[in-house]
Amino acid sequence: MKKSLFISLFVGLSLSVFAADIKSPNGNLLLNVDVNAQGQPYYNLNYKGKPVIVDSKLGLAAKEAKFTDNFKILSTDTASFNETWHPVWGEYQDIVNHYNQLSVNMENTDGLLMTVCFRVFDDGMGFRYEFPIQDKANYLAVLDEVTEFNFPADNTLWAIPGDYDTDEFLFTEARLSEMPNALNSKKGRHSESQWAPELANAVQTPLLAKSDDGLYINVHEAALIGYPAMQLDLDTANYGMKAHLTPDKLGVRGYLQLPFNTPWRTIIVSDDAREILASQLILNLNEPSKIEDTSWIKPMKFIGVWWEMFTGKEKTWAYSDDFRAKPGITDYTKLKPNGRHPANTENVKKYIDFAAAHGIDGVLVEGWNEGWEDWGSYRKNRQFLFDKPYPDFDLPYLRDYAKEKGVKLIMHHETAANAMDYERQLDKAFQFMKDNNYDAVKTGYVGAIIPRSEHHTSQYMVDHAQYVIEKAADYEIMIDSHEAPRPTGLIRTYPNWLAQESARGGEFESMGGNPPSHTAILPFTRLKGGPMDYTPGLFQTDLSYYGEGKTGKAMTTLARQLALYLTMPSPMQMAADLPENYERFPDAFQFIKDVPVEWKDSKYLEAEPARYITVARLDKNSDDWYVAGITDDNARDAVIDFSFLPAGSKYVATIYADAPDAHWETNPQAYTITTKDVTSKTKLKQHIAPGGGFAIRLQPK
Repeated sequence: MKKSLFISLFVGLSLSVFAADIKSPNGNLLLNVDVNAQGQPYYNLNYKGKPVIVDSKLGLAAKEAKFTDNFKILSTDTASFNETWHPVWGEYQDIVNHYNQLSVNMENTDGLLMTVCFRVFDDGMGFRYEFPIQDKANYLAVLDEVTEFNFPADNTLWAIPGDYDTDEFLFTEARLSEMPNALNSKKGRHSESQWAPELANAVQTPLLAKSDDGLYINVHEAALIGYPAMQLDLDTANYGMKAHLTPDKLGVRGYLQLPFNTPWRTIIVSDDAREILASQLILNLNEPSKIEDTSWIKPMKFIGVWWEMFTGKEKTWAYSDDFRAKPGITDYTKLKPNGRHPANTENVKKYIDFAAAHGIDGVLVEGWNEGWEDWGSYRKNRQFLFDKPYPDFDLPYLRDYAKEKGVKLIMHHETAANAMDYERQLDKAFQFMKDNNYDAVKTGYVGAIIPRSEHHTSQYMVDHAQYVIEKAADYEIMIDSHEAPRPTGLIRTYPNWLAQESARGGEFESMGGNPPSHTAILPFTRLKGGPMDYTPGLFQTDLSYYGEGKTGKAMTTLARQLALYLTMPSPMQMAADLPENYERFPDAFQFIKDVPVEWKDSKYLEAEPARYITVARLDKNSDDWYVAGITDDNARDAVIDFSFLPAGSKYVATIYADAPDAHWETNPQAYTITTKDVTSKTKLKQHIAPGGGFAIRLQPK
């Protein structure tokens, strides 16, 4: 990170043994902390005089000690902090990190010490537990965290079901009191998910709540390191939520050695939905970059050998079908090719040519390496080899050909969730990448985790993800992780972590589809922890077009797919469709070619969760602005106020929009492209079709 522009720090000491309180810098948020008659710590939070969180308990229980009750407040420390820092990439070139801090130091009757540290920002707050070295217990096997988030009323929630192993669900909108029934009626869990009955009333974070008096509240966590991921158990009778940590198979939630600080529990709050989208609170609660020289981190757009495996039944990641019939064979040159393997030299060469011709930075190739035949059997020790190309994938030739064309090949490491084996191969795999001119990799963990005692969001896998990202930084490799623990802002600390999946992405358009509301709620929820590799850019939305047995439709218009490049920003954006589909619509594809992946500034113009979003972004490397909007399955007219443009300047707006008769289901490929002069005084009404969107490029005239 570059040096901060301005930092101010003030530390004070209060000797009060009673309740403590602190306000946000602008005074809108008021936090109160105290202990009740049983010595249980609790807090509450108010925004502009309205209750956001009513009295909610704090604490942690371990096998060795209970940090939950019989506490008294010894002292409180207060501090104020204000800096402006500069991310390597993101929605903003400058991020203000301004908060007031309250540290409440406590001791219970067993002599156990605990500090709860609160940081209150103008847009919300975060708090964590800090455990110093102490006489009574320094090694803790965590059994429970009693952290509560209690609402004053029956708020509306947007949430996905609790699950230890997948977060690839559609969001459900329901009152908190009705959410468990609503979720359990349509969970649609994956077969590999190790769902536990104890999660019947649980939801995952990040989630969004909206109160009847107009407050929007995002609940999540920040800086998830050395600790299990948090879900939330719902108390439907009292409108409350309680932390539910992912356990291992022994029921232990985490193994801690003191001193230790837990992740931050975060609450973003505003009476304006646009401010939830703009909030950088979760990033601010993470540590600055641990990578001193970030010059090698290069955001990119890419295409890939990927979507053709989803469009029907004719293509496969595996090179051969022999392994299931002949499991003893290990020499791939002796196997019969199945003829349905797209990761072959000639096909990949076509992708490289297309990328070079259209200024696309990279080409991802899935299914290039040995091991896919063995995966489907879910054998005990399933294994991929990350330095062994299939016989039909001429890596030296493709490596040199891509370099000659100015295109980067992107590696794919599907581990089949064998995390233990991946760690064993990691140095060899990353060195193989560097030797062959790869500097970015998409990792995957589909399936039940190996070792078998662990889950995708347990402490083990959180530690594994950090190990991989740190090892990747040693080799100057960028990571796009799939099926990993959901992001918590660690992209600030490790900016080589360009993107994650960790949600239901665009691939599901080939597996039942994503309703238009899905990409209108993800920016309020999943994206608050970091960017998503959603894989936008689908132009051919009717799968029957391919004649391979699939008949579903992606629930989107073509114009909406362009808008997603702005409404779901990522420094690693895929143009997910097949090259031949882009060649059918070259004028619309021009927007994908033009749209940046790094931004200098962002302005959220309109927003309502799961309904609509309109956003404007300034290119980091030019004076061009881009504007985009999406809606749910209801048509609407977006009103674009261009007052964010510099006064006195004129821009030419190239507008990619739904045609008047467009509809995601009946006419998804109907779009128009028009131009218009605009200034900071212009207001434009732009129609959006059901499931549709629009995208605009603004160039100084």
